[in-house]
Amino acid sequence: MRFIEEVVVEEFLPTFRSLLAEALRERGLTQSEVADLLGISQSAVSKYAHGEVERNERLLEDDRLAELVEQLADGLAAGEMTSVQALVEAEVFVRRLERGGLLAKLHEESFPPLADYEDEFDIHDPDSQLRQTERVRSSLRRGLRVLENTSGFAGLIPAVGSNLVECLPDAEGIDDVAAVPGRILDLKGRAHVPGEPEFGVSEHVAGVLLAARTAGNDARAALNVRYDPETIEQLQAQGLTTAQFDIEGEIGAAIGDALAETPDADVLYQTGGFGVEPVVYVLGPDAPTVAGVVRDLV
Repeated sequence: MRFIEEVVVEEFLPTFRSLLAEALRERGLTQSEVADLLGISQSAVSKYAHGEVERNERLLEDDRLAELVEQLADGLAAGEMTSVQALVEAEVFVRRLERGGLLAKLHEESFPPLADYEDEFDIHDPDSQLRQTERVRSSLRRGLRVLENTSGFAGLIPAVGSNLVECLPDAEGIDDVAAVPGRILDLKGRAHVPGEPEFGVSEHVAGVLLAARTAGNDARAALNVRYDPETIEQLQAQGLTTAQFDIEGEIGAAIGDALAETPDADVLYQTGGFGVEPVVYVLGPDAPTVAGVVRDLV
């Protein structure tokens, strides 16, 4: 009797780690940096990089594995993906290969009685909460990178600061929305992001996003910027639909009323009032898309 975990450890892991170590080294990371990311020793990285580890030829020919390695290497090298997310993505990939994929075939070959069993086991859920939260964080990092690299974005930050938020697919409350802790501020003409994305750290922009979703909008991300009539005109020129809401009363109800009249709105805005700064909220399917819309304003 041979467990599939033995196949993973003996066949998949050496092949996968060596490919990923090579890909990270090709992207300029040192052996020490690769070792830290993969949680292995520098000597192990050296063996992987120099081909001193036996690899499974059938796994080397698997295009899906090659695609995963490139995706993880790009994300880890750019700092847009944490080791946790990389681990989760690799785990999900392994479980898929275990359910009717190449690892299942290798397992059957090493333990022939399995070939007579037709049912499949769902050992890990690919839609796990952990995987979803890490994907949202990664998406936010990509969006923030767009904003940080956009010359002139700081000029669009309102006095109260900006925040870029993205929520889980089935978000119900603030804790299901990831954002920048604190706010994105204009620091001497540059956008300053004070920390890594976290869940439950934004009330205002997250509240606007949740209110829009409650009103039927399917947006998953939002970003607030300084209001100016010209900004609204520019957004409309991009082909986006805008809707103004009233700041008097409860904000959720006000956004609901605005979206009832313009249900396909991509942009919500209010023109301010006594003690209230006018602000524009750009909505979209994910953080990079929203950041891209704002990038095109400058």
